[in-house]
Amino acid sequence: MAGDTLTSSEYIKHHLTNLTFGQHPDGSWGMAHNAAEAKAMGFWAIHVDTMFWSIGLGVLFIYFFSKAAKTATTGVPTGMQNFVEWLVDFIDDSVRGSFSARNALVAPLALTIFVWIFLQNLMDLVPVDLIPWISGLLGIHFMKVVPSTDPNATFGMAIGVFLLVLFYSIKIKGVGGFVGELTLQPFSSKNPLVNALFIPINFVLEFVSLIAKPISLALRLFGNMYAGEMIFILIAIMYNAGLILGLFGGVLQLGWAIFHILIITLQAFIFMTLTIVYLDMAHNEH
Repeated sequence: MAGDTLTSSEYIKHHLTNLTFGQHPDGSWGMAHNAAEAKAMGFWAIHVDTMFWSIGLGVLFIYFFSKAAKTATTGVPTGMQNFVEWLVDFIDDSVRGSFSARNALVAPLALTIFVWIFLQNLMDLVPVDLIPWISGLLGIHFMKVVPSTDPNATFGMAIGVFLLVLFYSIKIKGVGGFVGELTLQPFSSKNPLVNALFIPINFVLEFVSLIAKPISLALRLFGNMYAGEMIFILIAIMYNAGLILGLFGGVLQLGWAIFHILIITLQAFIFMTLTIVYLDMAHNEH
């Protein structure tokens, strides 16, 4: 695809445009054929490629882990069983080190978040032209294969974590305790009048801190993966700029792919760790 008649800017725009389904300005429903049509569909448009790849990778995760659980043996373990057991132990150690309360949901949630985000990020190592080229043969205009480069996906996961934080904050501390955390700290006074004056100041500071949790979760993952995908796309353009630049691009792509493995794993780990920490904060009094 890098060698098609697309200019460099058109090539980049094509690879960064989602396959979007929504309502056209004339009232009909269908797929967008360009970025302008996708933008015109508004908020309720669906990024079909993000949904397809994220759900597909989730199903893949469930299939392999359930298969490993069903075939687990106390004898000589298979390679898959060894890997799953190692990963479960790793997540369990992470939860024990960061979560001081008791909640049977946290460890499975942490495992799901880490593996699911890792698989989404791992799609960044697929050659940038391969799947879009196959999709083009099938008549599909756009195909982004890395769900975590779509802010809709990262914000969706972050909002899910945020709702759990709110739920456990209210469940453990009660409505009064949760409201007290937002209004009675960090500034307080023994004088009731002065303390009342501190309440709006405390609320602004604590509310900003609360809202920053899902925003930082979503934007950190999106920003790192989007930048990594952009670098792969820019390197791919070099293949169409002559033999010397093409060979140099191949070396760059190999080096960036090896380094990107660290970024892929680290971003999944950070999202998981912060989720555990935020849930721990929700379970404990300030």
